[in-house]
Amino acid sequence: MKWQGRRVSRNIERRSGGGGGRAIGGIGGIGGVLILLLGWYFGVDVSGIVGSTGGSSTQQVDTGQITEADPEVEQFVGVVLADTEDVWAAIFNAQVDGAYVPPKLVLFDGITRSACGNASAQTGPFYCPSDQDVYLDTAFFRTMQQQLGAGGDFAAAYVIAHEVGHHVQDELGILGQTNSMRARMSEADSNALSVRIELQADCYAGIWAQGTQAMNGTLEPGDIDEAMNAAARIGDDALQRNAGQAVSPDNFTHGTSAQRQRWFMRGYESGNMTDCDTFSATQL
Repeated sequence: MKWQGRRVSRNIERRSGGGGGRAIGGIGGIGGVLILLLGWYFGVDVSGIVGSTGGSSTQQVDTGQITEADPEVEQFVGVVLADTEDVWAAIFNAQVDGAYVPPKLVLFDGITRSACGNASAQTGPFYCPSDQDVYLDTAFFRTMQQQLGAGGDFAAAYVIAHEVGHHVQDELGILGQTNSMRARMSEADSNALSVRIELQADCYAGIWAQGTQAMNGTLEPGDIDEAMNAAARIGDDALQRNAGQAVSPDNFTHGTSAQRQRWFMRGYESGNMTDCDTFSATQL
């Protein structure tokens, strides 16, 4: 991915020095274990669960010490975020009746607070609709590469683009409507709707990939393969197997590996937001 020497977004807030040894409570049981795994792995919108109550277990927080690589991480994140700003501004101008207002991205190490609760390396990247910020721990990309086998700069860019995709949903009013609906549903139905929300964010990430290539010639050979590899490793079915769980579709919240790959590619090949309507799709 060609990113060096390009515009860096000003919508980044850098936080450091998070306290170690603090805990995130309220995520317990088998479902809670899966949520934590999803958070660890990739691209999770945990806005509805981070800091919530309902379980007795707690998880200790890694302090995420700053390393020499972090300034480059910050530069990379800033370039990718700037790309999302340019691409979505152009798309909103062409396809949406309204201007795109970009989110702020909070880049932190250790632990920090969001309007949705605590953010840490264990929650993974997420979008908080209450403050319209994306939260990203500096250690996460190292986790992707070293523990998940999902390394590569474009795989990391996919993470950011997915979370910005949730902001796009928020800008369009989709996120507020669907979260309101989920609050009135059974757990199984709420999970099924969550899958459609997440797959749409994957599709929007694909639209971003097409847009940044058209604007900046960003992509290099192998970049799309990196995104496909990342999507394969963070599908609900793959995560459940890796956690030693039986595959349980009723507990899916983000979609299978194949679904995540398919919807990313749909956005990438189309570039049209109407083709990312996961909510009316009869087959995901």
